[in-house]
Amino acid sequence: MKKEIIVISLGGSIIIPKTGFDVRFLKSFKELILKLTKKGYKFIIVCGGGQTARSYQKIARELSNLTPAGIDWIGIYATWLNASLLRGLFKERAHLDIVNDPTKKTTWKKPILIAGGWKPGFSTDYDAVKLAELYGVRKVINLSNIAYVFDKNPLDFKDAKKIKQTDWASFRKIVGEKWSPGANLPFDPVASKIAQKLKLILYFVKGTDLVEVEKSITGEKFDGTIIA
Repeated sequence: MKKEIIVISLGGSIIIPKTGFDVRFLKSFKELILKLTKKGYKFIIVCGGGQTARSYQKIARELSNLTPAGIDWIGIYATWLNASLLRGLFKERAHLDIVNDPTKKTTWKKPILIAGGWKPGFSTDYDAVKLAELYGVRKVINLSNIAYVFDKNPLDFKDAKKIKQTDWASFRKIVGEKWSPGANLPFDPVASKIAQKLKLILYFVKGTDLVEVEKSITGEKFDGTIIA
């Protein structure tokens, strides 16, 4: 039986896309994770805020003069809401409390640990990397609505090329050095810098393609991008 811990950074756009909750996906994701826990895997699932966070942040900017930290807190609360949904989804198979500080160890006996955002100025990508460091995990799987990382934004550049595998130095040239809430980047630049120092392996997989998600978890060849 494996005892490997996998950190999953689960994008909010996967939990609740713009079109509304995808109940079939959520049920299938639950079945996959529970199936793998029976094989001995343990999971730390860090939930993003996604469209819920962006919608609330947008209206807050229009209606008030909140500070950047205030806007950030709205996004963090959205991650907690999404994390609460996931926590309820897995019921007794998940640790009772939602993690909101990736620097403090939690004693968890259940196979699943759910986390949300931490504090202003830090993304859930950052939280995922810090949790990987905290628990000695080597592999972080980023699940979003894209299957691959590109050398530039494919929405803006028709000649953007998909990347199947690259090193951290090359990847960090793509994402840059600074992170800002709502930035349209494949991964937080600050988290990327830390991940490089920790020599983590980062997988990018389309979250709704659960066949490929399972392959990435179990070490099989999958459709997606590897950063190492």
